[in-house]
Amino acid sequence: MMTEQEHPFAHYVRTLARGKRARRDLTREEAAAAMGMILDGGATDLQTGAFLMSMRVKEETPEELAGFLDASRQRIAPLLPAPLAVDLDWPCYAGKKKHSPWHLLAAWLLACNGRRVMLHGGPEHTPGRLYTDQLLRQRGWPVPTTLAQLEEALQQHGIAYAPLSLFSPALHRLLGLRSELGLRSPINSLTRGLNPAGAPVSLQSIFHPAYLDLHAGAARLCDEHRTVVIKGEGGDPEWRPDASNRVVSIFRGDTCESQVPASLRRVSPTGVAPEQIDQLWQQAETAADDYGTQAVIGTLAVALMAEAGGSDPTAFRQAAEALWQRRDRARLPFQP
Repeated sequence: MMTEQEHPFAHYVRTLARGKRARRDLTREEAAAAMGMILDGGATDLQTGAFLMSMRVKEETPEELAGFLDASRQRIAPLLPAPLAVDLDWPCYAGKKKHSPWHLLAAWLLACNGRRVMLHGGPEHTPGRLYTDQLLRQRGWPVPTTLAQLEEALQQHGIAYAPLSLFSPALHRLLGLRSELGLRSPINSLTRGLNPAGAPVSLQSIFHPAYLDLHAGAARLCDEHRTVVIKGEGGDPEWRPDASNRVVSIFRGDTCESQVPASLRRVSPTGVAPEQIDQLWQQAETAADDYGTQAVIGTLAVALMAEAGGSDPTAFRQAAEALWQRRDRARLPFQP
């Protein structure tokens, strides 16, 4: 009598889900193999859902996240034109709900000052949030649909937005499962660390404070040269001026940490108002206690710190303020 042969992916589900005492973490190599099977279509939808939710309950380790990154990057690299020559990796997957996306003004200003910045994000997976690609389309800014368009945008403007679907359709589909599963999954962490163009500097952000060490640990294991992780407003890489900010930076394998106190009293959320982007940019003078201004300057300081391999963003605040004051108010951000 023949018995049905076990599916090769079953091993990974069983390892994660067979009970508190019997289950264990995956090694980095196992995590890479499992994610590779998922991305290549070697796991069924049922197995993929079971794996992601088992990992969600257990919570991924830095070694597991590093393995997921290994598998994902191996499959992304052949898709991207070489070289894209990106200076700064800017993942923005969370969307904004409480405040306008001030971090985009910081990214734009860096591009205006000679940096090549690649924004990237995924599908709209949480209702009531404004995602970066939605805002850009509202402003008439082109969102590339081909890799050639992405490269052209970087050459022409110094900044471009790459949708996840452009360089990893498989991860795009997996991230979209958020609405079907009802919970975030390890894919939410994975996408933030992708750095698909291999930029020397990556500015990562998390929403839940517990994930800060996870992202920093994975970046260190992956030998990232200059990566900074913060708890950004709403989960996108945006400084929170009315909160104490923990900043973890990885520079050539070494990890440094700083704690920066709030510079403003707690500010009530104003909601997302895209017109505020232009209003703040064009103001001749802005109050020192203006939330948007401080969010932009704080984000700029973190980016400059990451670029220099520093660990304390307050040391770069003066340079960030100077960039902000010298902005070309007549050239509106992300206007075609």
